Amino acid sequence: MNKKGFTLIELLLVLVVLAFL
Repeated sequence: MNKKGFTLIELLLVLVVLAFL
């Protein structure tokens, strides 16, 4: 995994943020 260590939860949070934009 990348150093950032993106997890499914973090990806879901990103999708939620993009949905609000």
